[in-house]
Amino acid sequence: MIEKNIEVLNLTKKFDIGFKKNEGALSKTISFLAGRGIKKELTVLKDVSFYAYPGEVIGLIGKNGSGKSTLLRIIAGIYEPDKGEIKTSGRVFYISGLSNGLKLRLTMQDNIYLMSAMMGLDNKEIKEKFSKIVEFSGLGDFLYTKVYQFSSGMVARLSFSVTIFCLEHSNPDILILDEVFGSGADAEFEEKASKKMAELIKRGSTVILASHNLKTIREHCSKVIFIDNGKIIDIGSSEEIINEYKNL
Repeated sequence: MIEKNIEVLNLTKKFDIGFKKNEGALSKTISFLAGRGIKKELTVLKDVSFYAYPGEVIGLIGKNGSGKSTLLRIIAGIYEPDKGEIKTSGRVFYISGLSNGLKLRLTMQDNIYLMSAMMGLDNKEIKEKFSKIVEFSGLGDFLYTKVYQFSSGMVARLSFSVTIFCLEHSNPDILILDEVFGSGADAEFEEKASKKMAELIKRGSTVILASHNLKTIREHCSKVIFIDNGKIIDIGSSEEIINEYKNL
C-alpha cells in the first residue's frame, strides 16, 4: 500500500488585524493613519483537509485572498496552524513568486551565486550549473547588470532559471510552488519554462502548484483543489474543477 506523504487534517488558521480597543490615543492615531482599524480576528483557513501521494501533481486554485498561500506556507512549515494537523514525509522545498531571493542591488552574476547558495548548492556545484542557468535565461548580455535595472520579465527569467536548475540538484520529495508562473515573462519563455517544469515533475516529487494561470494548472496537474474564503469547495480532476471554478 502506498503511503501518503502529505496529510492535512481539519486545518484552521487565524490572523489578528488592526489595533486593540485598549491602545492609547497616540497608538490609535498612528494605526488609523496607517490604515488599520480596531483589532479583530480573521479566519483565513477553515477546517481544511486533503492528502497527497508520492508523485502526485496537485493544482490549487481560487481568487486572491482565498487562503491558498497561507495553506502552502503551513504545509512548508513557515506558519503554524491554530487548529488541526499537518503531516509531511521527506524533504519539502517551497518557492513563492519568481522574484524570490533576488537582491536588486546585486548584479545578475552575484544573484545567481547567492540564490544557488541559499538553495543548498556549494561553490563547485554552482560553477557547474552557472552556464546552464545563464543560457536558459537568455540574459547572458546582462551578467554584470544590477537587477534593479531589469524589467519584470527579465527578473522572472532570471529567478526561474536559477530555481529550476537548483531544484534539479536538490530533488525534493515535496515541492510547493506558489505563483511561480505568469509573472511578467514573455510567452516564449513561459512555454520553455513550462516544459522544463514538466521534466522536473516527472522525477517523482509530490507537487502542489498554486496559480491563477489555468492553462498551467490544466497542463501539469492531475488533481485540483478549489479553495474559496478559506474553505475547500471541491477536489477532483483538473478539467472538472477548472470548469466549476470558471462557472462560479
